[in-house]
Amino acid sequence: MKKILALIIVLVLGVSVVGCGKDQNLSKLEKIKKKNKLVLGTSADYPPYEFHKEIDGKDEIVGFDIEIAKQIAKDLDVELEIKDMKFDGLLPALQAGNIDIVISGMSATEERAKSVDFTVPYYDEEQTIVIRKEDENKLKTKEDFKGLIVGAQKSSIQEQIANENLEANEVRALFKLPDLMLQLKNKKIDGIVLTKYVAKEYVKSNKDLKVMDITLKFDDSAVSGAVKKGQAKFLKEVNTSLEKMIEEEKLQKFVVDAVKLAGEDK
Repeated sequence: MKKILALIIVLVLGVSVVGCGKDQNLSKLEKIKKKNKLVLGTSADYPPYEFHKEIDGKDEIVGFDIEIAKQIAKDLDVELEIKDMKFDGLLPALQAGNIDIVISGMSATEERAKSVDFTVPYYDEEQTIVIRKEDENKLKTKEDFKGLIVGAQKSSIQEQIANENLEANEVRALFKLPDLMLQLKNKKIDGIVLTKYVAKEYVKSNKDLKVMDITLKFDDSAVSGAVKKGQAKFLKEVNTSLEKMIEEEKLQKFVVDAVKLAGEDK
């Protein structure tokens, strides 16, 4: 009986080892499909990209990047798991295999590209300024804002860009974009720094406003997702999903919805 039990144990262990060996030979894409889960690494402290929000009494991670990750998971026909971590820990976690992909407002710099592969850029942070239409003849360049008051969403990239690019007398930072729009309409501020996506959406429903024909410079503005090097099949599938979103203009809606959500209940 002992010999039979020993033989069974050996056979079970042998099957287990063979199974592990087979798993090791699977590509990253095959492993994701097998476990039916895409593990996203993100740093949820960067609205509107990714941030914590209480929805129906429950803390959730939401934002522009999260919607992108959900769509990628849907296209791969797997579930999405979100791991929230410090930004500087994302790439080490990716290289260690603790997460499958990073989508976290990350710029595809040359230095980072030495250790990871980046997806196609999914968002170029082109920044502009929204003004009152009645001021379009006197506000034509960024230099025209010298001594004026400019608005931006609090703790956003736009607040930083306004401070770096404009010689405004004040950069007024508020949490809610609707509040900034109201101040602009009431002539309490002279312009609002926004991404072009968001600016165009707001002007569509506010005919008394205008998007300026300028772009404010900001280094490393294009953002991409990141995967571990050597995962060509997985990267190709992610890029296909992103390119489809871009073609179908889903990204613009993701951006606008996330900006509005970030400004609620502040």
